Amino acid sequence: MAMDYVDTKMVRAGLIGSGILASRSPSMHMNEAKALGLHLNYQLFDLDQIEGGPRSLRKILDDVERDGYLGVNITHPCKQTVIDFLDVLAADVAVIGAVNTVVFQGGKRHGYNTDWSGFVASFDRSLHGVALNRVLQVGAGGAGAATSYALLKMGAKQVVLYDIDAGRAASLAQKYTVHFGQGRIAATTDLPGAMAEADGIVNTSPVGMAKYPGIPVPAASLRPKHWVADVVYFPLETELLRTAGALGCQTLDGGGMAVFQAAEALRLFTGHAPDTDRMLQAFAA
Repeated sequence: MAMDYVDTKMVRAGLIGSGILASRSPSMHMNEAKALGLHLNYQLFDLDQIEGGPRSLRKILDDVERDGYLGVNITHPCKQTVIDFLDVLAADVAVIGAVNTVVFQGGKRHGYNTDWSGFVASFDRSLHGVALNRVLQVGAGGAGAATSYALLKMGAKQVVLYDIDAGRAASLAQKYTVHFGQGRIAATTDLPGAMAEADGIVNTSPVGMAKYPGIPVPAASLRPKHWVADVVYFPLETELLRTAGALGCQTLDGGGMAVFQAAEALRLFTGHAPDTDRMLQAFAA
């Protein structure tokens, strides 16, 4: 489902999340919308700057829907909690349990996840052909639910989840076992041990973001054999990617996923198909 047509009058969309004032989402959406002949105003709703923080999510959704927004993107820490305030969920959202795009249409709130398909598109461009026998993923929140789903859809033989909240990792592994079968996904509390057995590592935790500096894995356990992907894109080169790159690891930053998920969200908002090559060039610039 997408809006059939949006004319050239000014339309609005936005992003809801914490620590997002430096986000590139406004420029990505507005620049591509302009290239498509649309006048889009894209606003940031930083929960760190709003009274009530994440508890204000419902009110923000009510306000922007009332104000005629086409929809909003959702990021940390609301990708899972937002589901309680939606009317219709896309089929993959029902499995993933996380939403990053909300479209207002026909008096209903439709929830989508463009993160997983954005990750697949970015991965295929930069890490096509790497080993997927055993992949360690750090983080089992909203972004982690999308990327682990993507890895399993891409044919990873086993995905091993680690999260500082061990129960969250175990819960996600149990849920996906139902959908993908026994042995395809598991949770661990032994991060160095899982790294030793992994072909690749995916970071979906917020560690590495400008707001949460640091590295989400023990640097001493990284090896040149690993490929390393990070969904963080501000900064584009996280400490994890910098450390891995210095060892000679193949790396993937979060820029491609950010662009591809934004492109699909823009299509859902407006009904117009973005030019992803143009968006990638603009992002790189």
